[in-house]
Amino acid sequence: MNLMKSLIPAAALVALPQMGLAQEAAAGETAQHTQYILTTLLFLMGGFLVFWMAAGFAMLEAGLVRSKNVAMQLVKNMGLFSFAAIMYWLVGFNLMYPGDGWMIPGVLGAIAPTSLEPVGLAGVETDLSYASVGSDFFFQLMFCATTASIVSGTVAERIKLWPFFIFVIVLTGIIYPIEASWQWGGGWLSEMGFSDFAGSTLVHAAGGFAALAGAIVLGPRIGKYNKDGKVVPIPGSNLALATLGTFILWLGWFGFNGGSQLAMGTIGDVADVSRIFANTNMAAAAGAVAALILTQVMYGKVDLTMVLNGALAGLVSITAEPLAPSLFQALIIGAVGGVIVVFTVPMLDRMKIDDVVGAIPVHLIAGFWGTFIVAWTNGDANFVTQIIGFAAIGIFVFVVSFILFSILKATVGLRVGEEEEINGLDMGELGMEAYPEFSKG
Repeated sequence: MNLMKSLIPAAALVALPQMGLAQEAAAGETAQHTQYILTTLLFLMGGFLVFWMAAGFAMLEAGLVRSKNVAMQLVKNMGLFSFAAIMYWLVGFNLMYPGDGWMIPGVLGAIAPTSLEPVGLAGVETDLSYASVGSDFFFQLMFCATTASIVSGTVAERIKLWPFFIFVIVLTGIIYPIEASWQWGGGWLSEMGFSDFAGSTLVHAAGGFAALAGAIVLGPRIGKYNKDGKVVPIPGSNLALATLGTFILWLGWFGFNGGSQLAMGTIGDVADVSRIFANTNMAAAAGAVAALILTQVMYGKVDLTMVLNGALAGLVSITAEPLAPSLFQALIIGAVGGVIVVFTVPMLDRMKIDDVVGAIPVHLIAGFWGTFIVAWTNGDANFVTQIIGFAAIGIFVFVVSFILFSILKATVGLRVGEEEEINGLDMGELGMEAYPEFSKG
């Protein structure tokens, strides 16, 4: 070794440490590039899975409304996603993450629409520790649109089309970004220690509170409750479509929760994403089984719609913390979500709150359960903080939504006329039917 060293020129010996430092720097840069690429890819894959949930909501709602209202639900779902995409670009994204977009020099903030990096990242310094702006915007947009989708099913079969779209514009452009910024934008709930991994409260319960406000202001469908106060069942038009929609939502949820890991640059991150997938799936399965068994015990027969909503409630329940639980804990969390649905759907009917698809029990009440139980599996959370965060978001979203729905009702009108409702919104609002060859349902 000493002989070889004596044969190396002195200048080369001086350069050896510098070469080592250069190699370390290159390795570090490569690691950063890998992290940036893989996290961006995670957001894009997760984003298009969550986008597929839009189809799930559309199919679920189309199956659970009567055939005379199916086309209306499909138009609402196409429109709400499209309006959400525009509003989240124009206002929502930078309102939710106010670092660069919203400035408050005085009282009034300046709105800055979302801007992407230049083509090929030419001439810019990019933060390689995270992901591209385009992928982040795309992924977060899907959560925003999901919040609006939750409202659509609850207020089905009696709301006018354009007042509904006006509400969606405000919800996706202002209401959702503000409350989500309290946690995911580094706001006061985040500083307080509130924990909501993928949005049991920020997305699902928020959508549920908005839906509750809409259902109260609108009132129940004609014929839903008779003069004695008894509930009159109104069967959906196509339970096969509703089942397909549920499976699509179940699939999309892997992107919803898995993508919320927000990193895929290390083997630890990838292992965590796989853990999230497994827990998400377990909670959905447990919710479905719990609803299946409970309806058999309570009613003597299994109720398919309860089983479908049981699976969705299990998914909502695990969304606040899909990483920390064991598979057994995920099973318990999801199963309780399924039980919640079976008991709270008839409870709403006793309160004369007409929720066509059961979105309030699934998204709001199971959302509370999922948010609350985070403290069981995540040692950084506590039950009191979880309740405070849920209550703050719930009050804000419900009050603002109630006021907005009330203003729409008093000005442009919120509910279709009695004749339109009886004949169906497909013809009354659209002048077309989803099933023109079939008799009205």
